[in-house]
Amino acid sequence: MNDFQQIADRVEIDALRAEFTDAAMMRDRARLAALFTPDGVLRMPNIPVEFTGREEIRTGGERLQSQWDFFVQNSHPGAVDINGDTATGRTYIQEIVRVLDGRSGQNFAVYHDTYRRLPEGWRFAERVYEVRYVDTTPLAGSAPGPDDQAHGAAEMGAPVEETAVADDFAVPVSAERLDRTVAALRANGFAAELLDDVAAARVRMAELIPEGASVFTGASETLRLSGIAEDIETGGRCEAVRPRVLRMDRATESDEIRRLTATPDVFVASVAAVTETGALVIASGSGSQLPASAGGAAKAVWVVGAQKVVPDLATALRRVEEHALPLENVRAQAAYGQPSALNRLLILNAEPQPGRGTVLLVREAVGF
Repeated sequence: MNDFQQIADRVEIDALRAEFTDAAMMRDRARLAALFTPDGVLRMPNIPVEFTGREEIRTGGERLQSQWDFFVQNSHPGAVDINGDTATGRTYIQEIVRVLDGRSGQNFAVYHDTYRRLPEGWRFAERVYEVRYVDTTPLAGSAPGPDDQAHGAAEMGAPVEETAVADDFAVPVSAERLDRTVAALRANGFAAELLDDVAAARVRMAELIPEGASVFTGASETLRLSGIAEDIETGGRCEAVRPRVLRMDRATESDEIRRLTATPDVFVASVAAVTETGALVIASGSGSQLPASAGGAAKAVWVVGAQKVVPDLATALRRVEEHALPLENVRAQAAYGQPSALNRLLILNAEPQPGRGTVLLVREAVGF
């Protein structure tokens, strides 16, 4: 093989390794999987996981990705040894990560690579991830928010807009953030749809609920204000659980009430927040709606206004405490004569049963 071919091969292999990091950072698991040969293997003994074949690499990577709150990978190409249509090499890695349960840290690692030339170019035949150093000291920083950006601009002498001061949890987010959220939800196993308004959500809800199904509607301002609760509870197409439960005696029929609300055919509700990483956050005072959401219902549909989208789990929890709970307190005081409470919190990071959970994300604000 001539020197020119050797140089061209090294350039292409370096581009392959760089694209792996880019696909990981952009959370583009389909593109990342396509960088492997059809029978390629990704081994990470320290985690430990092993994925074989492009589809397993894609879906396995999506499961791992669903746990991230924050992730950065820096890569430095190492040596490459080319032998015809195969090659070996190493890539040196530094990663900074925080997962949704709050754990964080950084590590240094090495990818031990085997490459193979295919008609479409060089691909990974195998990547073996070896961790050389781990530091689990909690990260002190975070992704920059409006306050950080404003501070940084001021440090450099740039004008700072007065509007970039705090989150407004009542305002719908941008179309770009909605698209990103839908993509993340789908990657995490949810069926996610982006709808223009609540009228479209009402039409879609009627299509999703089988005629004659038992349907439990969670207490939700989103469902009430959109008209979805009324459609279900008075429309006659399905067996509405909530009106039936409200007529039952809580002293003598509590077990039957519990069974009806925990295991309906379909559970319809909203959430307190949805993260751009594809997680749903549900808050409750009594917990009566949580079993159906968590897996008790055969199917679940959550209707979510665009103002409930937040960047990450930390912001989602802040939205619950600073925005949703005060408004729910006012509603509960008027309806029940007592304030609400944040007694139970459910976080759905992913939906392991394909087709079970559907998120109808509406471009306008609805509920709180």
